[in-house]
Amino acid sequence: MSKKYFLIGLVVMITLSSCADDFEYVPVVSNKIAIGKLIFFDKNLSKPIGQACASCHAPETGFSDPLLRDVSEGAITGAFANRNSPNLAYNVFSPERTYNTTDETYIGGLFLDGRSPNLQEQLRHPFINPVEMNNADIADVISKIKKTSYYSEIEKEYGVAKTDEELMSYIADALASFETSKEVNSFTSKFDYFNKQLIKFTDDEKKGLSVFKGKGKCAQCHVLEPDERTGKILFTDFSYDNIGVPRNEKNPFYNQSTAVNPAGANFIDLGIGAIVSQPEHNGKFRVPTLRNITISAPYFHNGSFKTLKEVIHFYNVRDVNPNEFATPEVLENVNRDELGNLKMTAQEESQLETFLGTLTDHYRK
Repeated sequence: MSKKYFLIGLVVMITLSSCADDFEYVPVVSNKIAIGKLIFFDKNLSKPIGQACASCHAPETGFSDPLLRDVSEGAITGAFANRNSPNLAYNVFSPERTYNTTDETYIGGLFLDGRSPNLQEQLRHPFINPVEMNNADIADVISKIKKTSYYSEIEKEYGVAKTDEELMSYIADALASFETSKEVNSFTSKFDYFNKQLIKFTDDEKKGLSVFKGKGKCAQCHVLEPDERTGKILFTDFSYDNIGVPRNEKNPFYNQSTAVNPAGANFIDLGIGAIVSQPEHNGKFRVPTLRNITISAPYFHNGSFKTLKEVIHFYNVRDVNPNEFATPEVLENVNRDELGNLKMTAQEESQLETFLGTLTDHYRK
């Protein structure tokens, strides 16, 4: 890409990121953000070519799977990992993983099981994961980067890398700049306008918010307090929980080769418990943000629930009507205190769903 067209693209990005000025998060769009965006949407960085970060994390679905698949397919036809592609927006603000001794839970980290301590480290993995972008190693990724039209812009912004590892750190930094930018995390939902007292909620939206804070116990984990670092409400405390989600028997990961899935159909996803080698945390996954929740189906780490209505009903009556749902994938550590018997009426379930609809970005375009 010539300097002329790179700058034109940068101007377009600045224009896009200037929408809804009431919700300024990143005040200046830098070259790093523009470079990161080019990398994020580049389909030439996989093996075979054809898959970009955006292939599994698209803007139109809150940066989750654009096809709303239970599990996204990798660059190689028929290659699947074991997890649903989560909503990338807002989850990228997860802090470094630590252990909270008071609450006896891990906090933060990237991926649903927290296996990456921070964003820059996490961003490396999809490039070399055989069931994602499938490059052989970092050198394979770098050889592709050096052939891109924007490689010269990387050198102008970061300088000339002495090693592949150093250049990969530039790639991760640029991607992190884009993924934490206002374009990805716009804070432009109806809730944001309501929170700034710029608009009013409907009666059902207000009642749904009351259920969210009260009877539904949602705010205990999907917190309404502003995040210390961003000053924004992220609708997650980045803790870990086992909420009793059943296996998704249609998960294509069960049919992968033994090289990818040695356990076959007997595979059990232990979440962060497997990462920290602590059985008392088996079955626990990081609490996701609820922003853009209505457009990022299916739900939970394995995509086992297809609609938000099902999710809310599951939270409400899981322990009241146990025969209505399959057995939890991991039986130990299931949270019985904050969900399972919430005693919400059908109307309250509906009102809660209505409120969650106010968390979708770009309420005013």
